[in-house]
Amino acid sequence: MGKFWEEKRLEDMTPSEWESLCDGCGRCCLNKLEDMDTKEIFFTNVACELLGTQSCRCLRYTTRHKYIPDCIVLKPHTVAGNTALPTSCAYRRLAEGRPLAPWHPLISGDRRSVHEAGISVRGRTINEAHVHEDQYEAHIVDWFDGE
Repeated sequence: MGKFWEEKRLEDMTPSEWESLCDGCGRCCLNKLEDMDTKEIFFTNVACELLGTQSCRCLRYTTRHKYIPDCIVLKPHTVAGNTALPTSCAYRRLAEGRPLAPWHPLISGDRRSVHEAGISVRGRTINEAHVHEDQYEAHIVDWFDGE
């Protein structure tokens, strides 16, 4: 039997299959800046206050909207070409017809592979509680342009 992510469209996945696509990189939990003229998105190393710095996962995932009302909710129809998601994101990759990366835990069989490949934000972030919004521009990063 094949792998569900190769056989199913995103919209046909079960909730558990959908959730398992998250590679645990934490990149979507970084604060971003948008150039209003070009619409280009710039990632910062300023992380959401709910991001676990070692796990690279939300510490209150199921209740996150209680604390962060504008936290994004990924849906199959909102991930393709969503520049607020890094190009490495499994949801975005599949929506754009690209395969999962070799370091993805569903491929490697190891949840640590995303960290070992240097894809996760582990050890590279500052909690947003320690950075004023006006200072985000000084925290723009380019350390994950590659995948």
